[in-house]
Amino acid sequence: MVNSANITVPFKIKNFEGEIHTSSLYQIVYSTDASAYRELPQGVAFPKTEADIERLVKFSGQNRMGLVPRAGGTSLAGQVVGNGLIVDVSQYMREIIEFNEKEKWVKVQPGIVRDELNRFLKPHKLFFAPETSTSNRATIGGMVGNNSCGSNSVKYGSTRDHLLEVEAVLADGSKTTFKPLSKEEFEKKCSGETTVSLLEQNIYQQTKELLNNDQNRDKIKNRYPKPEIPRRNHGYALDLLMDCDVFEESDKPFNMCKMIAGSEGTLVFITSVKVALEPLPPKHEGLVCVHFHDLYDSLKATVLSLDFDPGAVELMDYHILERTKDNIQHRKNRFFVEGDPEAILVVQLFADSAEELKKKAEDLTNAFKEQKFGYHYPVVTGSDCEKVWNLRKAGLGLLSNVVGDSKPAPVIEDTAVDVRDLAQYIEDFNETLKKYDLECVHYAHAGSGELHLRPVLNLKTARGQELFKTVLDEIAHLVKKYRGSLSGEHGDGRLRGEFIPFMVGEEIYDWFVEIKKTWDPEGVFNPNKIVDTPPMNEQLRYEKDQETKNFETIFDFSHYKGYQRSAELCNGSGDCRKSQLAGGTMCPTYMATGDELQTTRARANTLREVLTRDEKPFQNNDVKEVMDTCIGCKGCKSECPSNVDLTRLKAEFDYQYANQNGVAFQTRVIGSFARLMKLASKFPGVANYFVKSEFFSSIGKSVLGFAKDRSLPEISKVTLTKWYRKKYHPQQNPIKKVWLFADEFIEFNEAHIGIAAVELLQKLGYDVRVIDHPESGRSYFSKGLLKQAKEIARKNVSIFSPKVSEDEPLIGIEPSAILSFRDEYPDIVGSDLTEKAKKLSKNAFLIDEFLASELEKGNIKSDQFRSEPKTIHLHGHCHQKALSSLSDTKKILQFAGYKVLTIPSGCCGMAGSYGYLKQNFETSIKIGEMVLFPRVRSASKEDIIAANGTSCRHQIKDGVQVKALHPIEIMRDALSF
Repeated sequence: MVNSANITVPFKIKNFEGEIHTSSLYQIVYSTDASAYRELPQGVAFPKTEADIERLVKFSGQNRMGLVPRAGGTSLAGQVVGNGLIVDVSQYMREIIEFNEKEKWVKVQPGIVRDELNRFLKPHKLFFAPETSTSNRATIGGMVGNNSCGSNSVKYGSTRDHLLEVEAVLADGSKTTFKPLSKEEFEKKCSGETTVSLLEQNIYQQTKELLNNDQNRDKIKNRYPKPEIPRRNHGYALDLLMDCDVFEESDKPFNMCKMIAGSEGTLVFITSVKVALEPLPPKHEGLVCVHFHDLYDSLKATVLSLDFDPGAVELMDYHILERTKDNIQHRKNRFFVEGDPEAILVVQLFADSAEELKKKAEDLTNAFKEQKFGYHYPVVTGSDCEKVWNLRKAGLGLLSNVVGDSKPAPVIEDTAVDVRDLAQYIEDFNETLKKYDLECVHYAHAGSGELHLRPVLNLKTARGQELFKTVLDEIAHLVKKYRGSLSGEHGDGRLRGEFIPFMVGEEIYDWFVEIKKTWDPEGVFNPNKIVDTPPMNEQLRYEKDQETKNFETIFDFSHYKGYQRSAELCNGSGDCRKSQLAGGTMCPTYMATGDELQTTRARANTLREVLTRDEKPFQNNDVKEVMDTCIGCKGCKSECPSNVDLTRLKAEFDYQYANQNGVAFQTRVIGSFARLMKLASKFPGVANYFVKSEFFSSIGKSVLGFAKDRSLPEISKVTLTKWYRKKYHPQQNPIKKVWLFADEFIEFNEAHIGIAAVELLQKLGYDVRVIDHPESGRSYFSKGLLKQAKEIARKNVSIFSPKVSEDEPLIGIEPSAILSFRDEYPDIVGSDLTEKAKKLSKNAFLIDEFLASELEKGNIKSDQFRSEPKTIHLHGHCHQKALSSLSDTKKILQFAGYKVLTIPSGCCGMAGSYGYLKQNFETSIKIGEMVLFPRVRSASKEDIIAANGTSCRHQIKDGVQVKALHPIEIMRDALSF
């Protein structure tokens, strides 16, 4: 067996077309997945072709070095953690090779993401059915490796059930195809007549010898989990492999794919996959969200729900629902929740018409009521269904929100039993946990007899790590009592491999060892998974009794008990790996590059690793490198289910790093943006001459390290404050007084927008007050110059807190500036001003929010605007989407008579100074080109392009040569008087 830990190999592979990285940064980023494990690999390979994989296999065999196949990296049992060479197929190998609509199949490379494949298939009214909760980043190759399924498995089964063929590289470097075989074809494989190598012949001969034995088949039938349990992933699927016409009376042909599915990359290296497709379900979807006062009643009701041909039957318990209350994004998805139920059972129904769907929902509800199951039965339809599913899918990440070191641990979260045994099993399960004073969350696939069960453990302590193993041992005995499966869908990996001999017996486990040895004689394919697995409480992320360090920080991180614990919130679920097609903002750099190093996960895990193990973490260049790729969009603050606020972690790290290494000239200049603009505003004509001059601006860009193709911001002829003092006349008998925050961008660079805001508010009947105050501090926050940012925040809080109230709110125009009052200020001003900052934050609003609120109160009338038939294409600012909502902007523009189409873009790619920098320019433009730029180009000349953020408008100007307007400009121009 390979022991890669003791091997040092120069990674020089002749003709390798992809990339191989061996730096400490790559080792750190790829040392973890979504499990509790951590192991530094020797390097990371990114193959581009099938030939690259052949080269890697031959190289690993020659050097007896482990190859660990990895795609999305969302495995929960440590499947893609190992000390050899990680092979990431998700970067390049993500093509659709062949599609046959008539025969309903598709052949793909292993790195293609499930949801992206289905977007391609949707126009053909077909889809690849198994749906994991990670479907927007889970790859088909990874799904085959784990035999993934998901919420709809009650109807569509697992990946294995749809797997037709696998092309793979064997351990000897030869290529072969596994597919359905007749008896005659199987015999030809065994004889070597149609095999590609002696190794392949040995594989088929061993299979025949093992499964052609009646006694062996009887042992498999008796010792494997019940066949009534659809989710069973113990070891190698010999029970399904033997269920064919080669070995028994059956109408099923032999197909080695049955065993390759769920083999976790331990037998072959997959290069392409052919899967069967299903017709899209009927277009009318309804979710009956049955509320229960008792968890066990919900599990008993699950059996009844299966009589109604559901597409899915999913459970969320009280603990999961509680977590959603603290998450910005998922609070919006709780619209259907009534009270505080102990459990909600979500039963998915499909129908060809609304009437048929209504009838199905009524029948199910009546059946539940007759059996006295549940107390509230809301039926969710249409686009609201996605909100419910998003709430359910976020379960894994939301669990990490628990404050402190004790977290729901991924240890027994994959057990499956016969659905008819589920209620009693869970009752026994919870009684077992009580012996150790542990509590547990329950969620996920009730309809398939599998709940994700996570006891709360502190894996930083020796006691917690001991319990980690004790609990799994106890539950393994309980699962075996019910003849269930210890692994329902997440695989054995590092976590459960140790328990396979107990679950299926030593004799069958010995068969697994022989299978592995035959398929992989040198043990190079994903070593130490399924067989020869080390103890399950070794190689964990945390060492026993590991100290959690306390760091003095400028920001207050006490909400999560410190800076280090704030970084540890990332559990590796990989929500930040979704593509732009999935929607949302997080993470724009990954969306543009497909590079794992440019994910929120990579940054958080690198920071956690270094904070944990480095004596001088704030001098670490690996963290600096990954942090510099963060665009500061704040998408993670709302979209990361674990609430990892990477923007804030980055700002603090940059501050601490600069304390040790000094502040770069470029950083000082960008941080001092407002001061420079204030100086330039005294001579706007001269300043704009230098900005517009190709000669002088190119010199300035070169000195500052700015991209040569990026335009520089111009200076307004008059500042907003100067105009206000000269031109503004207070409103007589105003509706209310408002305080306008004259942020640095509106004050110096786009005063015309500030003027439009004052004129709009004044004409609508509001008394607008503009007073002297400092800038927002946004440029200082973005560059980690936190002492300066703190000083500014304290001044602004001191100035506005005595004046601002619910009746006299503070409103602002630039989202990144005004939302600082809501986001950063309360956590940076210091304890003496914290309460004032918190109170002020509740009365600080984007002008869009304020106007939308006034509309609802009836203070603004529709006849104050003339009807405008024009169409607006609206792009939202990242900070607004993360900390507020774009719906308010859409609401006020529609109220003014416009048709508003929201551009489904994430970040524009500019993000303040990010898009200016020479090293970021290419990525910045790529981000814009994903969604924003094409949508702007496709708009008609009569349409209006609108964007709330100054950076967004700048990016649109540079990228598409189109002038975007601020919504307030449009509103002002739409006034009827």
